Amino acid sequence: MQDNETSQELTTEERIFQDAYDTTLAFLETRYTLTNMNIADFEGELHHLTIYEGQDWAGRGELKNSEIQAQIYAYIAFIENLKKQQQEGPNKD
Repeated sequence: MQDNETSQELTTEERIFQDAYDTTLAFLETRYTLTNMNIADFEGELHHLTIYEGQDWAGRGELKNSEIQAQIYAYIAFIENLKKQQQEGPNKD
């Protein structure tokens, strides 16, 4: 069963990605609940985050890149969920 155990272990990069994704998603959900932010606000932040991602001319390293990519994916998932909720019925937007 060692193969099964090995397949369930995460690399450092995968752990950082998962932690950053979960933390960012929770942070976005909290901010949405506690503020008057709307989809456009979050899309603006995502836009600037993708610009930051592209400014890697000095070479951040794989771990930081993994963290930034996770944050981007969390924003995308969060925004898509807000849009879905908006289509399904009235909400904060």
